[in-house]
Amino acid sequence: MALSRPRARLRQAPVLTALATATVLLAACQSGGTASSASDTSAKDDGTTITMWTRSPTAIFSQTLIDAYNRGHRNKVKLTVIPADSYQQKVGTAAGARQLPDVLASDVVYAPNYASKGVYLDLTARVNKLPFKASLAPAHMKTATYNNKIYGVPHDIDLSAVFYNKALFTKAGLNPDKPPTTLDELYADAKKINGVGGGAHGYFFGGACPGCMLFTTWPMIWASGGTVLNEKGTASTIANDTAGKVYALYRRMYQEGLVPASAKNENGPTWTQQFANGRIGIQPMGATVLQTLKEGPGLKVGVAPIPGLTGGTSSFVGGDVLGVSSNSKHAAQAWDFISWTLSKDAQVDVVAKNKNITVRTDLADNTYAQQDPRLATFNKLAAQGQTPISVDFGKTYNDPNGPWTSTVTDAVFGSGDPAAILQRHNGAITESLSGNG
Repeated sequence: MALSRPRARLRQAPVLTALATATVLLAACQSGGTASSASDTSAKDDGTTITMWTRSPTAIFSQTLIDAYNRGHRNKVKLTVIPADSYQQKVGTAAGARQLPDVLASDVVYAPNYASKGVYLDLTARVNKLPFKASLAPAHMKTATYNNKIYGVPHDIDLSAVFYNKALFTKAGLNPDKPPTTLDELYADAKKINGVGGGAHGYFFGGACPGCMLFTTWPMIWASGGTVLNEKGTASTIANDTAGKVYALYRRMYQEGLVPASAKNENGPTWTQQFANGRIGIQPMGATVLQTLKEGPGLKVGVAPIPGLTGGTSSFVGGDVLGVSSNSKHAAQAWDFISWTLSKDAQVDVVAKNKNITVRTDLADNTYAQQDPRLATFNKLAAQGQTPISVDFGKTYNDPNGPWTSTVTDAVFGSGDPAAILQRHNGAITESLSGNG
């Protein structure tokens, strides 16, 4: 999914109407160049022009790294930005015609599909030689690994966290340095904030944005000891009491008016706007939103991990992975660029300096994170959060016409017990995840 900065990936989940076509086309790319390059670890900086594709939400982040690399290397990277909604189709068509770029960025949740279809070159030998391999964002590395082979490395990280307005906390008589640590506390805090007047509400969510909802509510389930998918990503496990209680809380907050009525129809593009305007007390969002918020007397931003029902914390770790396409004729040069993006110079002096999360846990406590405790919180979550893995994630969860959309809509805004609603929809989600939906 599922956030231009703030991430459109999760603010406006990609519409994957072309996913089925793309998957068929990707199958044509399976032979690739992986076998002959599997043991290659070379990296060359010889003045080659390297082509790269990325989705529009990641354009600024990618271009900033590219500019820094191009200034200090003989190789030059040329970036093509593709609209998020057409990225899957574009990649599928290019894979079928063997016209992919040298370097390809992918939303982390789609990496398993790309790896399984042979879109990416096997980078196992190259990655294994990195002295900091063990510190690379674990969730991203897991999704980029298929059949025990590594096909990509972390490019950028976006993760879900609780954002809260300290100005409204103070106005409501709450401790601005004490964010909620359980969902019961979250509800109680939201209720107090709702009473301060001036159009303020305690909580907000994107009720018509399937990606936004999974990005922010699944961590609540994980923190409470529940699950949403089986280990292989082929079956839904969300039909459990823990998940039922989470969505029952959402329904209660909406029905009691702690959440603006507009949340029901918020499908992503403006789901962070009311918080940015200082009208929302608490809202889980993507970490990259922090870069866009303008603080003032009415908005003082605090961040915290997303809590569970009675404690615990978790996060949905999103973002992008970067790999060499299987039809690249410049794999060594492409790897020179990719490996440089993981270096200390790139991660600290480019990524962290621009208020982004480093993809290396050993660099989490960098000078820029030390200057802003909120960045330190995000860096810790990057090592603790989860990224669900499923080859059929997109059509199941991000597609507005997919089974997850109707499931979460009914659970939050429908009638009847939310746990029973999850049970009723669970089979359709599993069928989609298994490739039959």
